[in-house]
Amino acid sequence: MLDTILLQAPLYLLVFARCLALIMTLPLFSTRAVSRIAKIAFAGYMAFFMMGVADLSIYNSYIGEDGAFSIVYIFLVLGEAFIGVIIGFYITIIFAAFSTAGQFTAFQMGFSAASTYDAMAQVENPLMGQFFNFIAMLVFMQNQWFQRLFLGGLTSSFKTLTAIGIAQSSQTLVSFMLKGLTKLFADALIIALPIMGTLLLITICTGLLSKAAPQMNLLSEGFPIMILTAFFLIMLLLPSMSDFFVRSFAGGFKALEDLFAGIGRGIQ
Repeated sequence: MLDTILLQAPLYLLVFARCLALIMTLPLFSTRAVSRIAKIAFAGYMAFFMMGVADLSIYNSYIGEDGAFSIVYIFLVLGEAFIGVIIGFYITIIFAAFSTAGQFTAFQMGFSAASTYDAMAQVENPLMGQFFNFIAMLVFMQNQWFQRLFLGGLTSSFKTLTAIGIAQSSQTLVSFMLKGLTKLFADALIIALPIMGTLLLITICTGLLSKAAPQMNLLSEGFPIMILTAFFLIMLLLPSMSDFFVRSFAGGFKALEDLFAGIGRGIQ
């Protein structure tokens, strides 16, 4: 293993840069609970196994026969790391949709003030946002999407995508990321809309009844009613939410594969 790495050290470093950047930006792996030594070691093993898959012949002109390389090679390493960041950031966008849906729900429930540090999202997040994010991570792991990402998505990216291809297709990449951000809010609204709509109707009914009969003092009971109703709806809708999470992951991975294939065809 070490002999192979030393003989192909410049190419190995390019593969290692992409793998390490992906792990450092991927949800769950990017948390502080995972030590940096473990991340670097895992990226090193991934890079070794990806060496047999990666087609980096386009970089041979930047590496001499004796292994020497020019200053352009440094930019190629940065480009490979940038590709890993793109993949990890897009997966993070998918998870951010679930966290945002939880924030929408928490605001309508009255839980928006109950925020704590979310270790997975690494931001201050309301409790419902953390709950949806946690459910999404369980669905992600239970359906073996991590294996599909490393064995499918990362492998296909090495076959079709290079730093030179990214530089030549920057407009396509920007459009892809903007579409991902748009889909983030659309998915979050779809997830939270049934609960938000029901709670809005409860708020309107409570306000009308309080206006008609002030002595009932229904406003003081509004928050407990909305909280209990929201948890009841979440319990009923959780199977449908899980199916939607699976479809979101499948759509996100399909979009990544289409991006890789499109950029790969553009540079051929």
